[in-house]
Amino acid sequence: MFDRITFNPQILGGRATIRGMRIPVSILVSQIAHGAKTDEILSDYPDLEPEDIRQALEYAAWLSQEEVHVP
Repeated sequence: MFDRITFNPQILGGRATIRGMRIPVSILVSQIAHGAKTDEILSDYPDLEPEDIRQALEYAAWLSQEEVHVP
């Protein structure tokens, strides 16, 4: 489902990263949330591909579907 999102305890303590690189998903999602455009992010992180950013956003959307049960 998320073939570009990886987890490795040896990389950033197991946080979600892009393709095993030291680029956390949270950084990409945060940059988009603060108005960064895809081409700006790709310029800042030349090892990334547009699909990496898209999948990071999809992963964040998937996580936000978590149900919270309030007593």
